[in-house]
Amino acid sequence: MDAEMVDLLVVGAGPAGLASAVEARAAGLSVALLDEQAAAGGQIYRNVDAASAKICAVLGEDYAAGSALTRAFSRSGAQHIAGAAVWNVGRDLQVNYLLQGVNRALQARHILLASGAMERPFPIPGWTLPGVMGAGAAQILIKSASALPDEPVVLAGCGPLLLLLASQYVAAGVQIKAIVQTTTSADHLRATRHLPAALRGWPDLGKGLRMLRLLRKQGIPMFAGSSDLAIEGKEHAESIRFTHKGKPHRIASSLVLLHQGVVPNTQFSWALRAPHRWDEAQLCWVPETDAYGQIEDSSIYLAGDCRGIVGAKASASQGRLAAIAVARKLRPASGAALQERERAVRSELQQQLRIRPFLDALYRPAASHRMPKEDSVIVCRCEEVTAGQIRKYAELGCQGPNQTKAFGRCGMGPCQGRLCGLTVTELLAQSRGVSPAEVGYYRIRPPIKPVTLGELAG
Repeated sequence: MDAEMVDLLVVGAGPAGLASAVEARAAGLSVALLDEQAAAGGQIYRNVDAASAKICAVLGEDYAAGSALTRAFSRSGAQHIAGAAVWNVGRDLQVNYLLQGVNRALQARHILLASGAMERPFPIPGWTLPGVMGAGAAQILIKSASALPDEPVVLAGCGPLLLLLASQYVAAGVQIKAIVQTTTSADHLRATRHLPAALRGWPDLGKGLRMLRLLRKQGIPMFAGSSDLAIEGKEHAESIRFTHKGKPHRIASSLVLLHQGVVPNTQFSWALRAPHRWDEAQLCWVPETDAYGQIEDSSIYLAGDCRGIVGAKASASQGRLAAIAVARKLRPASGAALQERERAVRSELQQQLRIRPFLDALYRPAASHRMPKEDSVIVCRCEEVTAGQIRKYAELGCQGPNQTKAFGRCGMGPCQGRLCGLTVTELLAQSRGVSPAEVGYYRIRPPIKPVTLGELAG
């Protein structure tokens, strides 16, 4: 298996990876797909083929619809290497991965990276206390283990996922104490200029409105436009404190779920030394690619949320376009058919992206929830580096995130800067009075995932 050469090697079995594999196989290409999970689906469609009817009903029709893609993938004839932890992707088109503790490698003519997204850090006072977790992580517990809270929960922050999880909890009978929303009237005003385009993508807009109506009908207390969020507690979460309409509020709860959107998982693209730019609309780094997701003049492509947050359906369309681009290079005789297919996919993608500028503007996370005002707030959870320490590094002449490693090991823990990277960039930019683009990001190197010396030697 390790010596095999494939036309397209896909990393990631979410919507983008699965769709690209299916499209490439339909074009006659040989395909291998590597993914860390045991079953295809990624985080969006995690465990969808094994989910019970009850869980599918809780998670909704958009989740259940993912089984059509996983079934198409299983029928496609693509090689699926499950349980594979990819730790290196090279410009030489070799991919190294761990499988059952053994180091392996695959060679490809083209590579598609579909590593998806991760929850944006929400560094507020108390966010590291037991009993505080991300809303995305809580949703994964439903998908992977049918696990639901057995106590009242508070959801806080902004973004479509926050409302989606609240609706799913209502369907499952979970008691929600309150929803503390950080979206303000200014956010709504900023989003209105994107409303005409969003209305052309009315099905997605309608879903959001239906979720809001459901939550209001349940009588769940909703505090819109809240600020100054903080979790209180000594050994674990005991309450959430916030300001609403100029007045302080406190809600007792030992389970608080935070969320303020998702950001691209760019570890692979940074390790490949691909050019990146700071996206002011999504407040994150995004890799620079062409319209097909190709990195510079390489044979490596990116698709889905790792290229910029677009959502599940648009991620699948991007995966298909990348596969079409590869097929055009390897099967030039099929040019006419591929061109027709590309037109259809591009039309779908255009429709799927219409609502994105509206969502980006409406759910823009507040600066105070991205760059903590309190110096005592931990930013790097692995090495327990605080916001105050980052600011002190800037005073001492620290220019960028990579230098913070020398100042205080920030970003050198097991997560390799995934959780703290964006916060560190913005804190340094704020302290220096420059743009995040000027500050830069960590210099990511392989291994992307932890590898023992024994595994490497093996």
